[in-house]
Amino acid sequence: MITGVNYQDKISEFVVWAPLLGKISLKITAPLQRVVPMQRAQRGYWRVTLEGIGPETQYVYLLGGDRERPDPASHFQPGGVHQASRVVSHGEFAWSDSDWQGVALSEMIMYELHIGAFTPDGTFEAVVSRLDEIKETGINAIEIMPVAQFPGERNWGYDGVYPYAVQNSYGGPNGLKHLVNECHKRGMAVILDVVYNHLGPEGNYLRDFGPYFTDHYRTPWGEAINFDGPYSNEVRNYFIENAIFWFDYYHIDALRLDAVHGIYDMSAKHFLAELAERVEEYSSDRGRKYYLIAESDLNNSLMARPRDMGGYGVDALWCDDFHHSLHTLLSGERNGYYADFGQTRHFIKSLQEGFVYSGEFSEFRKKNHGNSSKDLPGDHFVVFSQNHDQVGNRMRGERLSSLVSFESLKLAAGAVLLSPYIPLLFMGEEYGETAPFLYFVSHSDRDLIEGIREGRKKEFERFGWKQGFHDPQGIGTYLESRLQWDRRHEGDHTVLLDLYRELIKLRREMKALSQLDKASCDVWEGEGGIVFMRRWAGDNHVMALFNFTRSDMETGPILRAGGWNKVMDSSDTIWQGPGALLPGQIKQDEGVKMRAESFALYQMRDPGGHKRIS
Repeated sequence: MITGVNYQDKISEFVVWAPLLGKISLKITAPLQRVVPMQRAQRGYWRVTLEGIGPETQYVYLLGGDRERPDPASHFQPGGVHQASRVVSHGEFAWSDSDWQGVALSEMIMYELHIGAFTPDGTFEAVVSRLDEIKETGINAIEIMPVAQFPGERNWGYDGVYPYAVQNSYGGPNGLKHLVNECHKRGMAVILDVVYNHLGPEGNYLRDFGPYFTDHYRTPWGEAINFDGPYSNEVRNYFIENAIFWFDYYHIDALRLDAVHGIYDMSAKHFLAELAERVEEYSSDRGRKYYLIAESDLNNSLMARPRDMGGYGVDALWCDDFHHSLHTLLSGERNGYYADFGQTRHFIKSLQEGFVYSGEFSEFRKKNHGNSSKDLPGDHFVVFSQNHDQVGNRMRGERLSSLVSFESLKLAAGAVLLSPYIPLLFMGEEYGETAPFLYFVSHSDRDLIEGIREGRKKEFERFGWKQGFHDPQGIGTYLESRLQWDRRHEGDHTVLLDLYRELIKLRREMKALSQLDKASCDVWEGEGGIVFMRRWAGDNHVMALFNFTRSDMETGPILRAGGWNKVMDSSDTIWQGPGALLPGQIKQDEGVKMRAESFALYQMRDPGGHKRIS
């Protein structure tokens, strides 16, 4: 059964799940107050249908006769997490995307953004005003950090406590629908980040309604959600219906599932498998594909395997190993979980397989970690050089632009966009934004605020970061984190933006780059530490060279046959580089010299021969 309010033509059906309560009433708080008893239905649901209810109606539930609580499946919380819920008329929005068929996952160029920090206004409408600039860069899919109602007006979104309600300060339900509609007009897909592993601490009233949580497990964020204990069928249903809700009512194209390693479920059919099955059924009914993308630190390829092969059937996984192997080569950092990375062989393995740790011993974890992802297709991985976690979970929130040289920023762009995986950019990355992205909240509970401060400090100790702490509650922390759009038009920022545009253009136009086939990808380390990657599709063969060292390097003969024409070189003066050393053409059996911290792309003149020298 679907909880929440089903509104049609001034008739509303209110449904709430509360299996352990003996009495529930619906209290209409506006525009006119009244209390209506609810009737108990099967499996612990309560319901009542009323006429004369409009979208202006606000309501709460009376639990046991006196406790007032907002609707756990509220679609809108205009007054915030502690106030009454409001009825939403979803049929009133004028969609214009009836012909929209989405963007294939393998074709997506993703762009992660935070609604509040993306523009000075911090609203859905303000994002719309920037869509044309994003599209012009080559982006065709925006990924929105969570918008489920959270406390206050500023938050990353992972403290949401109403999974069905769109954040009031961002523009509410119609604001999100307008943003999605405008994206679809421009041929851009929309991915929404959702959180099914926990709920935030403030305004979390679900436990007052029923056994949504369990003490059998503990997550890094507090109570675990009850996915496998008594009454878990309806808890699972609550979150599965939430996924369908975003697809159905908001025309979202894909969901990014936050930290699924925090979803503890010992059931014979894991929650993720059941969710993927329901989304597949929904896709079949609608005649087009809707996607699930999972974030996990388990390196468990089972999640992305088809269900008929014993997997969960999730469409793609975020690949942290790719980020870590790239970040350590660029920055030299080795603290925290970066201790497991830092050698070119790690980056090479990630390009070849996805996961670097596929059962090997992890020094950071002090145990063997992961399983093999070698057989998973390239379009089952999302890769990045930056994202909200890897930037925002640093003490100072430094972006890569504040940690490495301009040459290395270009190198990072090449590594991500020339890879055989789905690329994701973090907002501002494309022009080298230097403003930090810090962790920020706006809670009202003093003890909770202090607990968050101390928790963040302890987390930073693992990395040895002791200076430069920013108060998550402070308004200045949030203001510092907003993008500075004018930088797109200044000096090296413009050059970097142009480089991203060119890389995305090449990725789309060259078949060898647009076809995400790991079986048609060969990666090896040459002399001098240069990494070579050859990719091919049909008669289109390309070769990328990556020099992560701080010195110009020479390498011996690269290939035994075939000639290659240079397409792009990040060290060229056109990209504000020091000047290229690589020749415009490479002949067979010819060695080359390459600039430090650079990448280059070549295209084969004669696809007939391509055997590399090992």
